[in-house]
Amino acid sequence: MVSQRFKVQSFGQWCICKQVREFGLQVVCQISQLDACCTPNAGARVDRPCRIGFRCLLEDLLVGCRLKIFVPIAFLAFTIMVPVNWTNNTLEHSGLTFSDIDKLSISNIPNGSLRFWTHLVMAYAFTFWTCYVLKREYEIVASMRLHFLASEQRHPDQFTVLVKNVPPDPDESVSELVEHFFLVNHPEHYLSHQVVYNANKLSELVNEKKKFQNWLDYYQNKYERNPSKRPLLKTGFLGLWGESVDAVDFYTAKNERLSRDISLEREKITSNPKSIMAAAFVSFKTRWGAAVCAQTQQCRNPTIWLTEWAPEPRDVYWENLSIPFVFLTIRRLIVAVAFFFLTFFFVIPIAIVQSLANIESIEKALPFLKPIIEVKVIKSFIQGFLPGIALKIFLLFLPTILMIMSKFEGFISLSALERRSASRYYFFQFINVFLGSIITGTAFQQLNNFIHQSTNEIPKTIGASIPMKATFFITYIMVDGWAGVAAEILRLKPLIIYHLKNFFLVKTEKDREEAMDPGTIGFNTGEPQIQLYFLLGLVYAIVTPILLPFVIVFFALAYVVFRHQIINVYNQEYESAAAYWPDVHLRIIVALIVSQLLLMGLLSTKEAASSTPLLITLPILTIWFHRFCKGRYEPAFVRNPLQEAMMKDTLERAREPNLNLKGFLQNAYIHPVFKSADGDKIDVAMEEWEEEPSLIATKRTSKRSTPLSSKHSVSSFSSPEDNKERSKP
Repeated sequence: MVSQRFKVQSFGQWCICKQVREFGLQVVCQISQLDACCTPNAGARVDRPCRIGFRCLLEDLLVGCRLKIFVPIAFLAFTIMVPVNWTNNTLEHSGLTFSDIDKLSISNIPNGSLRFWTHLVMAYAFTFWTCYVLKREYEIVASMRLHFLASEQRHPDQFTVLVKNVPPDPDESVSELVEHFFLVNHPEHYLSHQVVYNANKLSELVNEKKKFQNWLDYYQNKYERNPSKRPLLKTGFLGLWGESVDAVDFYTAKNERLSRDISLEREKITSNPKSIMAAAFVSFKTRWGAAVCAQTQQCRNPTIWLTEWAPEPRDVYWENLSIPFVFLTIRRLIVAVAFFFLTFFFVIPIAIVQSLANIESIEKALPFLKPIIEVKVIKSFIQGFLPGIALKIFLLFLPTILMIMSKFEGFISLSALERRSASRYYFFQFINVFLGSIITGTAFQQLNNFIHQSTNEIPKTIGASIPMKATFFITYIMVDGWAGVAAEILRLKPLIIYHLKNFFLVKTEKDREEAMDPGTIGFNTGEPQIQLYFLLGLVYAIVTPILLPFVIVFFALAYVVFRHQIINVYNQEYESAAAYWPDVHLRIIVALIVSQLLLMGLLSTKEAASSTPLLITLPILTIWFHRFCKGRYEPAFVRNPLQEAMMKDTLERAREPNLNLKGFLQNAYIHPVFKSADGDKIDVAMEEWEEEPSLIATKRTSKRSTPLSSKHSVSSFSSPEDNKERSKP
C-alpha cells in the first residue's frame, strides 16, 4: 500500500493519490516524483505529473461521467429503438428528402403509431439513468473537494478576503479606513491588509522595459560573438529605414529612460491617494476568521463593504482590480447587449454553412459549377464534410472574442474570466450551432416542400426533418471532435507557431523558453465543446440513435488524449479545487430538459398526443432533481464550512505554535509590478498590526461609528470628563 504521508498541491493530484491509496497501485516512479514536488518548500513550478489541478477532474470525471451515461444508453437504443425505427417504410412514401441513415430515426415511424410508446418509455429510462449518474458524480466530486480542502497545505487565499466598494471617507485614507473597520468589527481575528493600487500604467512601462531589455540582451550577445563589429539598428518603422545607430547604446538609453519613468510612476502611485482603489485584500489570523468575514454581510447597507474569498495570488487578474465598482454594472450591460447582437448576427454565417449542404441551392446560385459538383467524390465531400469545416472556421475566433468581453466586464480572477467565457460559449453554441443548424438546415433541405404545401403541414414537415439533421451533426462531430482530438495529440498548431516564433521572434534563450511554453488547457473552450456533444447525444438518443456511437468514440478518445496531455504537457495556471462543477452540472441538466422538450414537440407533430402529457412530467422531475442537488451538494462549492476551518486552525496551532503568519502573508497580494530588478518589493507592504490594540486608530470626526477613542485625533472623541459635563442639565 502506498504511503499517505506526502502532501499534495492540487486537487487533481490529490484525486490521483486517493485512487492510488484505495486501489494499492504500485507506481513507485510517480510517487517519487510526487514526493519531490509536493513538499511544503516546493517551488511554484512543479513537475509535470503534479500539474493536474481541476483540469484533471474536468477530463477524468466530466468525460468519464459522459461515458458512464452514454454507453448504457447506446446499448438500450440499439437493441430496442433501432429495430423499432428501422422496420417501417414511412419515409419512402413521404416525398421528403432523406438518406439511408434517416431510416433509423423516429421520422420513419408513421403518424399516430403505437410504437411511439417505446420512445416514451426510453425517454424515462434515459432520464432516470442520467440523473442517477449525475447525483453519484456530484456526491463524489463534492466529497473529494471537501477532503482536498481539508488536506491541502497552507495557502494565502485561505486566510485572505477581498473587500470591494469601500465607502469614501473625508477624514481617512482607504488604508486607514479598512484597518479601522476590521479592527472594530473583527478585533480578534484581523491581522493585516493590502490596499489595491491602480498600477496599469506602471505595468505597461514594466512590460515595455522587458521588451527593450530583451533586445538589449540580443544585441549584446551578438556583439560578444563578434567584438570587431558593433551591431547597428535603423530607428525607422520595424527597423526598415531611418537613421542607423549603435543598437547596444540605443537600447541601453531606452532602458535607462524607462527605469526613470518606472521609478517616477511608482512614487506617483504610492503617494497619490487617487491611485488607491476602493478595495483591499484583508488577511486574518485564522481560516475561521476569514471564512466568517467572506461569507457574511459586513454592513447594514448591502452595497458597501462587500466581501468575498480572495483568489489565490496566481489567479488574480490585476488589470481589472483598477476598475471602480460603480462601473461594473454598466460594463456588464454593454457586454450583454454586444453578446446578444453577436449571437443574433451569427445566424447569417450559420445559414450560409447549411446552404452548402444543399446541392440544389449551390447549383442555382452558381450554375457554372454544376459539372464539377455532380462528380461523385466532390458531391459527397460537399454534403458530408464541407458544412462542418466551414462552421469550424467561423467559430475559430469566437473564444478569443468572448474572453475579451469577459475581461471588459471586470472579473478579477482568471478562473472567473474562464467561467464566464465558458458559459457564453456554451450558450452561443446552443443557439447557433444547435438550434441554428436545425432550423436553417431544415428550411434549406425541405424548402421545396414548404413552398408547395399548406401552412398546416409545415409543422409536420419540420417534425420529420429535425431527426434527419443527425447526418450534419455526425459529420460535425467527426470534423470538430475526432479531428480535434487527433490534432491535440499531434499538436501541429503549436509546433507551427513555435517554428514561426523561433524564426521571426526568438532572439534570446528567454524568448525560446517562452515560445516552447505549452500553456494551459483552456476550460473556456474545452468544456463547452464537450457539453455540446453531450447535448447532441441526449437529444438524438431518442430520435436518431445512430449518432450515439460517434459521441461515445469522441468521449473515449478525449478521455485518453486529454488525460495524457494534462499530466505530461500542459501547465497548471491556478487551482480551483473543482469549483466549476456546479456549472457543469447545470449545463447537463439544461441539455436533459432541452432533449425532453424537443421530443415532446416532435411527438406532437407525429399525432402522438396521448403520450405527450406523460412527457410533461419529465422536465418537472428533472428541475426538481436539479434543485435537490443544488441544495444538497452546491454549498460545498460556494462556502467553506466553519467546522473544517476551525479543525485546520487547531491542528496548525498544535503543529506550528511559533508560525509567523504575518510574514507568510505579507507580500502575497502585492501587485507583481511592484518589484525591482532583483525581485525585491518596494515599500508598499501591508500595514503594521498591533497585538491586542486597546485603542482603534481613526481620523474621522464623526462619533457615531467607533465606540473607542482615537490615538490619531484628540478631537475625535470626548473624554470621560466631557461626557460627565454633557450629562449635567
